Amino acid sequence: MTQTSAPQESAVVETQKLDVLDQLMKPEVQQSLTVLVDALPKLAEIVTLATKAYDFAQSVATDKVLINDFAHGIGEFVKPVQEKAKGIAAAAIEAGERAQADAGATVGLFGMLKMLKDPEVQKTLRFAQSFLNVLAERKQQH
Repeated sequence: MTQTSAPQESAVVETQKLDVLDQLMKPEVQQSLTVLVDALPKLAEIVTLATKAYDFAQSVATDKVLINDFAHGIGEFVKPVQEKAKGIAAAAIEAGERAQADAGATVGLFGMLKMLKDPEVQKTLRFAQSFLNVLAERKQQH
């Protein structure tokens, strides 16, 4: 620093102090400060709670054992769902192949009546009927 810059910096600091003092002399600033001082206990409590929450989140985010346990738990939950989805997809592929193989065969009236006795067909028809009823009810509500 040069000698001429030191007095200039000092003058700038003095001007800033005067600006701050001028601001503090305004009645609205004094009123705001009073409100702020009155609220300090609540603000301190909020800051303490936020700090605790941050510390907890930080400890959870960096806890390798907890992260591994969580990942393992999610894996245990997803695995059965994934296996069931694979089973359904495999059944759909096999059904598609069978339908293609039987493309020449026609399903007659008696064949349909025989299929209607199948418990799986009955279950599917009940589901379809309930699903359509729900859709109709929701359409009437809107």
